[in-house]
Amino acid sequence: MEQSVKSIIKKVTVIFAAVLICTAFTHQCYGQKFNTKFGNATEDQQYLAIIEELYFYIQENYVDEVDANKLYQGAVKGMLESLDDPYSAYLDTAGWRAISDTTTGSFGGVGLYISKSPVSTPEDPAYVNVSMPIENSPGAKAGIKSGDLIIKINGTDTSTITMEEVLDKLRGPVGESVQVTIRRGKTYEFDVTLVREIIENITVKYAMIDSIGYISMTEFSVNTTAKIQEALDFFKSSSYTGLIIDLRYNGGGLLSTAVNIADKFIDEGMIVSTKSRISYQNAQYKASASKTKVKNIPVVVLVNKASASASEVLAGALKDTKKAVLVGEKTYGKGSVQVPTQLFDNDGFKLTIAKYYSPSDSNIDGVGIEPDVEVTFPELSDEEEKAYVEILNSGEIEAYVENKGTVTEDDIRAFSKSLAEKYNLAGDSAYLRKLIRNRSENVETAKIYDLDYDVQLNKALEIAKNSAEYEKILKNSKTLKEMELQQNENKEGK
Repeated sequence: MEQSVKSIIKKVTVIFAAVLICTAFTHQCYGQKFNTKFGNATEDQQYLAIIEELYFYIQENYVDEVDANKLYQGAVKGMLESLDDPYSAYLDTAGWRAISDTTTGSFGGVGLYISKSPVSTPEDPAYVNVSMPIENSPGAKAGIKSGDLIIKINGTDTSTITMEEVLDKLRGPVGESVQVTIRRGKTYEFDVTLVREIIENITVKYAMIDSIGYISMTEFSVNTTAKIQEALDFFKSSSYTGLIIDLRYNGGGLLSTAVNIADKFIDEGMIVSTKSRISYQNAQYKASASKTKVKNIPVVVLVNKASASASEVLAGALKDTKKAVLVGEKTYGKGSVQVPTQLFDNDGFKLTIAKYYSPSDSNIDGVGIEPDVEVTFPELSDEEEKAYVEILNSGEIEAYVENKGTVTEDDIRAFSKSLAEKYNLAGDSAYLRKLIRNRSENVETAKIYDLDYDVQLNKALEIAKNSAEYEKILKNSKTLKEMELQQNENKEGK
């Protein structure tokens, strides 16, 4: 169990006092020194002075030479961790960069989605794997493909450096070049020189599914609102009759972006409010008087247990104002607002400053939002899980896709059937087809949606296409405050 900063300081003070008593012939008692020096100081001043004295004492007396930056980071981390708030945290260089990319919506880079194992061995070196190049980016224009390995960056072996160091090398000033060595397949290697460009953080993808507009939103960045409007304009020109907003696995982002998107649907009144112990942090965000609202069509919002923060702001606002039906699973339950602040060394921290409340004045922190229509994916049995692990470990899917090249849906169904028979998987296996499809899309362009596997999306489509069913669900849906009161009544009745 983590200790508070106060308790740690008190214990350290006692330990130091004990040590110094043993050397009292040459040093003044530590406790007496502070009592004399800070007897009239405030509590805050006393603790700040103790921390400062402790810092210099460690620097002067620790058995080995101490890195000042390490002490600094430890002190900042300790203060934020003592709050027992999972959302208030220190952000190292990589963490601050990730926050900045979300906030700005773009950065100077080469346009590659990448991954890297944290463990590297001589037998299995942790090279950088290219998940997908971003369209029209330097990486895509240079012909880099999904599944390629970046084995060197400017001559540095990528298996010997961290992901943070990889990002430092790939990102940088726009217009400057970086050389990467690509390995494709088992032996084919070649060098590519990439000139960094402004890379937009793509947060929105959209498509028509029959007559229904479908938007997949991965996070709420500064550019997301414009992309949502772009999608809505496209849907309108395509004569859409319904809309699905997919917020599954969307961990949030900018509160202002969630408000701006909600404002495209809500006619008037509250969208969200924030409440804090500090009065100037309290705010109310209300719908504008714009006449360009989305109206007179079914709107379905897809959520799951990874939909959090700004996702819950949008979902909660649309639910409370009866502008949408929620389908899927209960959301994560992050109802607090964090402000990221930069420190001095390309690092920073984020601190919870307020909690947000839905239009019905409900806070879902630690609770989440229940969907109007719950839809979950089928759970695998122990035998099925064991079989799928064997299939994945066998490497048969990777080998099939690599040898096949272009993989059609008919190919996927045929290969899935043969694997199911080989590994004794009974019945129709949409999950197995999904595994094959995922691997093939790592080689080709990934699809925006997967109707063969996605039962939640299929239910959302069913509701969006049936106005009568949609209106019935909407009429019977409860606001978040009504659900909160009902849950409290149920607890009291037990």
